[in-house]
Amino acid sequence: MDRRSFMQTCTAGAAGVSLAASFPALAADARPKEYARALLVNERGDPWRAAQLVPQTNYVFHYPFEATPVFLLELGRPALPHALNTQDKDGYSWPGGVGKNRSIVAFSAICAHQLVYPTREVSFISFRKTRAQKGLQDGLIHCCAEHSQYDPARGARVLSGPAPQPLCAVLLQHDPKADTLTAHATLGGELFDAFFRKYEMKLSLEVGTKARNAVRGQAVVRELDKFCRNSIQC
Repeated sequence: MDRRSFMQTCTAGAAGVSLAASFPALAADARPKEYARALLVNERGDPWRAAQLVPQTNYVFHYPFEATPVFLLELGRPALPHALNTQDKDGYSWPGGVGKNRSIVAFSAICAHQLVYPTREVSFISFRKTRAQKGLQDGLIHCCAEHSQYDPARGARVLSGPAPQPLCAVLLQHDPKADTLTAHATLGGELFDAFFRKYEMKLSLEVGTKARNAVRGQAVVRELDKFCRNSIQC
């Protein structure tokens, strides 16, 4: 390489570093992980319309596996893109909410600390319209196990507690004509392998042999209060 080519290469490299620093999303290490597409439906199999979601109400569906729960939330206000990091320091750019007002978001309901999750019997983690007893503010996802709190309006970033990373995001596609929602990918720090290892016996009793089966085609959405018998408030 001659001197002129060497200088051009160095200049281009420096420009690339500068651009990445100015726009963190371009330098992100974590990328969306695509799974089978699943249309969100009600228990009758009818598509959930985005307009049917009651603001600041806990909804839950399972994705990308039969045993992995997801919170679906209509925040009632826009959720804008946010730069985040996983526990392994992989950066990623959460794209924000979807829907008419960019206010609909979805996150894995598996707490990033002790893998607490909502079951049909009990849930120690949920979205709180008003602050919990040890809450920082209104409108956070709060886990009662160790009081980790996540902000769903900013990609479920951790605001307090021992959780080492945000909740894994579930990416939704909104069809504005049909007003339907389709889950198609995750983004951020997945904890599914650790979840299945920790709860192997429990999941076999709750879900049976299909716990690790991929969700395909449709995912049933329910209000958390109807899915779970006892939602713990703390």
